[in-house]
Amino acid sequence: MICTAFFPGQGAQHPGMGQSLYENSAAAREVFDCASDIVGYSVSELCFHSEKEELSRTVNSQIAIFTCSMAGLAALRERGMQIDACAGFSLGEYTALAASGVLSLSDAIRLVQRRGELMQQAADSTDGCMAAVLGLDDATVEQICAQAEGIVLPVNYNCDGQLVVAGAREAVNAVAAACKEAGARRAVPLAVSGAFHTPMMAPAAAQLREFAQSLTFHAPEVPLYTNITGERLDVDSYPEYLERHMVSPVRWKHLALNLMADGHKNALEIGVGKTLTGFARRISRELTCRAVETMEDVIAVTE
Repeated sequence: MICTAFFPGQGAQHPGMGQSLYENSAAAREVFDCASDIVGYSVSELCFHSEKEELSRTVNSQIAIFTCSMAGLAALRERGMQIDACAGFSLGEYTALAASGVLSLSDAIRLVQRRGELMQQAADSTDGCMAAVLGLDDATVEQICAQAEGIVLPVNYNCDGQLVVAGAREAVNAVAAACKEAGARRAVPLAVSGAFHTPMMAPAAAQLREFAQSLTFHAPEVPLYTNITGERLDVDSYPEYLERHMVSPVRWKHLALNLMADGHKNALEIGVGKTLTGFARRISRELTCRAVETMEDVIAVTE
């Protein structure tokens, strides 16, 4: 059994996430236990029993989502699944780095923990936010952002008719209102705590680069497609790449189309939620994606 692996980003977290995998897969349980040992607290307790507000804090949601995705992949591999390519949305690209062999599980856990801490600090020290604009073409949203006062940028190119903007709260609110005036159906605030993938994350990105220099990186064992360009990842310096990744847009629509062009048309969204599965339906009818969140999902796709 072979599939392309998609890994979700921040925003899909919910209490109870990953518990089915933990209780029914020894391989998944090992991932949770490894994460808990490294971060110094129980990640399973965080995922299974935290209140939604606490789980949604960046410092918590990033390690929780990463751990659930890696646990899902471990459960799939335990039942014979192999991956022929991978990609992750924003935070999910860190899961892809581990899934593809660029990072060991332990180093990836350390990196994600540090990323969550740094981005939480950045979010707490600035008044930033994100909003998904629905029902406008990319060019119109880009133009509205370019004409706005303050920091506000298009940051997540999700699929046709859905582009996320981020920046200073006042500027994002102004752009959201202008987009609705221009014909957008909605402008939906996202359940994240900062202006991710904007220059407001630059200090955190620089500190992450410094931290990443202490880790060991390898060439990917399977093709890994990058958020920054949507193309296959090929970098000389991973620490510098990760710095750029934190302040660059996520070009998911372009990434998915490039995957398809290279023959990868059947994917599993491994981890939490069905966000990427929904994007796939809107990007192309030829791209199939199925969400794998529980042990029941794992069994269903590996039987």
